[in-house]
Amino acid sequence: MSEDAFEATIAAVREQVDPSPAERERLRSVADELVERTEAAATERVADADVVQVGSTARGTWTAGDRDIDVFVRFPTDIDRETLERYGLEVGRAVLPDGHEEYAEHPYVKGEYEGFDVDLVPCFRVDSATEIRSAVDRTPFHNAYLSERLDDDLAGDVRVAKAFCKGIGVYGSDLRTQGFSGYLVELLVLEYGGFRELVSAAADWHPQVELDPEDHGTRSFDDPLVVVDPTDHERNVAAVVSPTNVARFQHHARALLAEPDPERFEPRELEGLSPADVRNHLATRGTTPVAVRFDPPDVVEDQLWPQLRKSLSGVTDELDRRGFDTFRATALADETAALFVELAVAERPAVERHAGPPVHVRDHASGFYEKYGAMDETPPYGPFVDDDRYVVERERDCRTAAGFLRSDRLFDVALGAGVERALQDDYEVLVGDDVAVLAAEFGEDLAAYFSPRP
Repeated sequence: MSEDAFEATIAAVREQVDPSPAERERLRSVADELVERTEAAATERVADADVVQVGSTARGTWTAGDRDIDVFVRFPTDIDRETLERYGLEVGRAVLPDGHEEYAEHPYVKGEYEGFDVDLVPCFRVDSATEIRSAVDRTPFHNAYLSERLDDDLAGDVRVAKAFCKGIGVYGSDLRTQGFSGYLVELLVLEYGGFRELVSAAADWHPQVELDPEDHGTRSFDDPLVVVDPTDHERNVAAVVSPTNVARFQHHARALLAEPDPERFEPRELEGLSPADVRNHLATRGTTPVAVRFDPPDVVEDQLWPQLRKSLSGVTDELDRRGFDTFRATALADETAALFVELAVAERPAVERHAGPPVHVRDHASGFYEKYGAMDETPPYGPFVDDDRYVVERERDCRTAAGFLRSDRLFDVALGAGVERALQDDYEVLVGDDVAVLAAEFGEDLAAYFSPRP
């Protein structure tokens, strides 16, 4: 790697991601006005409430074009949760009259103010992050910790790191992405001392990677990447990051060091596939695709995606157990949802082998022999002895994956609770080229599926 090439790449990226002086001043002016208005509305209800701006725009780590301002209203701990929620929504509506209510751990107001997207969130003003009453209570501590430690140079490297994570598709701590949060990126840049130092270290990561900025050393975690929250030793900031995204970050860190290029910071844009495109891919691959399509449960995305992944895993595990040999699979969700599975085996024989206990295990072996030897219905093949065991070859209940998916046996697998209820209401099974209809809704997702990259 050329030193000059890397520095030139970072300089080019900085030109794209650093906000201009005018953009900074505009954001600062709007944020100050928002905080002032929020303080007035909050103290009108609770005299000793206070307001703090948090997030990347408060810490100077936001990238050009970002239009998000996060304002937290901190209420004293002598009010109860219900009152906090009520006051929080009242303040939110007063400051953002055209806003709407959203829900994280408790409700808050989201809206637009002077062209900026604003989250106005109530929380408790606790003495430390280890005393939180709700997850959002720790956010002001994150803000204070980083604001004290990030200088202009490190803030610039954070912006580059965020652009890198966005470009390779690992930015975002939502449970659909399972990637790197902004707070995590900031901690990583701070811990390693810069962006270049971060990617150089990541190129040689050997999970489990453990970082403990404040040397808490009080708890162990099982995740591939561990960054102990400097404000709360019980929390791994990187807990949501999937093993896939840790490996993806490592791959692209090596690629950037080997061949620096500003294009590595640009998100990949894929043209959605048409039904004909999907059929062409399937013809080339020679797999047997199946899909279970249904109306998703009415839950927020961070509840939906864990349920979809659990359901997909339950279905593929059972298809594998039945000998259909899952090749690859993915979950899809938008207006509808689908569990999409490619299989290596299209159809199984009419009979399946069922081995009993060894003959020398007298009680169990005798029970097995008597059970199958006394069957009055269409008899299985056997019982007979193969090696040292009784064996029968019995009728297979589902010869195709579609037959299994259309049967009540689908509900014997591990499904997400909301997904299971949705499937009980109604679902359809698509087989072979029929899955191509999914392209109308999931063309971009299928383009990514059929054009995988690290």
